[in-house]
Amino acid sequence: MNTVLLINASPQGQVSHANQLALELVASLRNRHPQLELVERDLGAQPLPPLGMDYARALTTATPFDSPTFEVSEALIGELERCDMLLIATPMHNFTLPAALKLWVDYVLRIHRTFSSGPEGKTGLLRDRPVYVLVGSGGFHQGERARQADFLTSYLRHVLNTLGLFDLHFSYLQGLVLGEEAVRATLDNSRARLALEPLFNHLVCA
Repeated sequence: MNTVLLINASPQGQVSHANQLALELVASLRNRHPQLELVERDLGAQPLPPLGMDYARALTTATPFDSPTFEVSEALIGELERCDMLLIATPMHNFTLPAALKLWVDYVLRIHRTFSSGPEGKTGLLRDRPVYVLVGSGGFHQGERARQADFLTSYLRHVLNTLGLFDLHFSYLQGLVLGEEAVRATLDNSRARLALEPLFNHLVCA
């Protein structure tokens, strides 16, 4: 393994619990791969420009991939193509993806570039690789304490499959607004589960 791409979609940036756990996973990987390169894409610190009319028109016409209109899209897709693992650290906002992550999706999920479309539907054009999605939420949307809907998981799974990514692993950091003890408990539970993954057997658990 040479390169990990970390997408941080939290407006809390580096102090996001999901992002901090993602960095722990990277540190664990470096025990086995000391030369591992980490590419960080912080969508809060470096917001992506909104999609406009020119981009929409380029998607539906024979526009070369190297057109300036696709500059941002090509940069993001290039990061995806070069990585050996994708880490996504994201909050759940209003039952689904935050706007920053949805915009990233709109740039990388691109017809004729990262997926093709035919009579039987869409087919991903990227090679498969491990993807770990760390989802932080103030409440509960998984398990016995779930009291809210989760549209993030099914949507993001479908998006990633459409890109050609099927080796997906979701971890949920729940109850993050319930105080330090609750935060510590959900982080410890997530670390323990992730440490069972062969990739992260060096992960330090409390």
